[in-house]
Amino acid sequence: MESMKPILAVARHFTPEVNARIDRDFEPRWNPNEQPWTQDELLQAADGADAVLVSPVNKLDARFFSLLSNSVKVIATFSVGYDHIDLAAAHARGIPVSHTPGVLTDATADVGMLLLLGASRRAYEAQQRLRSGLWASSKGDLLGWSLQGKVLGIYGMGRIGQALAHRARAFGMQVHYNNRSRLSPDEEQGAVFHEDAASLLRVSQFLSLNAPASQDTRHFLRTENIDLLPAGAIVINTARGALVNDDDLITALKSGRIAAAGLDVFEGEPKLNPGYLDLPNAFLLPHIGSATVETRTAMGMLALDNIEAVLKGRPAPTLLRN
Repeated sequence: MESMKPILAVARHFTPEVNARIDRDFEPRWNPNEQPWTQDELLQAADGADAVLVSPVNKLDARFFSLLSNSVKVIATFSVGYDHIDLAAAHARGIPVSHTPGVLTDATADVGMLLLLGASRRAYEAQQRLRSGLWASSKGDLLGWSLQGKVLGIYGMGRIGQALAHRARAFGMQVHYNNRSRLSPDEEQGAVFHEDAASLLRVSQFLSLNAPASQDTRHFLRTENIDLLPAGAIVINTARGALVNDDDLITALKSGRIAAAGLDVFEGEPKLNPGYLDLPNAFLLPHIGSATVETRTAMGMLALDNIEAVLKGRPAPTLLRN
């Protein structure tokens, strides 16, 4: 008699290797559409399931957990960040939740450099002009700003922040950072520590947001902090959209107080504030920080490792604690 496979509600498709493992080891309930499941659709898919695999576009709040099927034994999110999940509500139901740290560090740091370069060298404007049949004029109206010798302030010096710092040094940037605790000298690699964020902002010609989303960091980049930055600073965000007050940043981009911004994450994504779309100095990406075949495969495999460990009663590699 063939053994029963655990039922897995799968909110999105992954790389071929991950999809093949899901089909092999589980009885999957796939999201058949490109659009994310609504919360009610996800609840329906999870009804009677053993596990649920989601991504940051799926909001798992207190309502979700109050209605979630008693059959669900574990939830895995295909992400490092977990601000889309009410951990307290999950743990009140006794449902462990896992995430995928570590495996996407380098890919996200690479996109951080892409944003620094794209924003500072006005890549979006140049692309627009070329695709419109035009060329850069002799008036210097596509002049950007060099990274060499500039101060890069990193707000949140975790794995990705440190990986970005390593790359930025190769471009000749001076790295400063603010973090909940100071790194060891080996980890700092000469970076300058600032005990408070305000001190960091005052020297950051370039600012990279790398802190996790929390009540303390929500809308960190707002007018009062933007005003602390040097005039004409450039800002990038590969962390979470909630770190930015969109209206305040858009106002600063329009006025030139902020020269340019490079954004890979947005509050409320996949929707974003439409004010960004008409700004030539906003270099925008659709949350592709981890979007390499290798990284997305590693993330998917880690998520499945966590699910299988919980279902088989083994210690899971990367469970979240409330």
